[in-house]
Amino acid sequence: MNVAKELVLISRAWCHLCHEMEAAVKPILTEYGATLLVKDADADPTLERYDELVPVLLLDDEEICHYVLDEARLREALGKAADVAHGCLPS
Repeated sequence: MNVAKELVLISRAWCHLCHEMEAAVKPILTEYGATLLVKDADADPTLERYDELVPVLLLDDEEICHYVLDEARLREALGKAADVAHGCLPS
């Protein structure tokens, strides 16, 4: 099920929740053919709005979850992205 989508994980190097979310997301990304871009909230001032929410997982600039992985919501978002990519839009 190739989605060709890139998710963004707003993270911090010292954040154990960030590392846990990244590890939990990777197998799901492989399943859907998606990729992950990790952005350091401390290195990019444009990410200041996520300061107290990290880790934050985004797809198409929409928040999927923060603090812990919401696997059901991630799968739903990736499934919708796959439907759109294959021209299967809901009526």
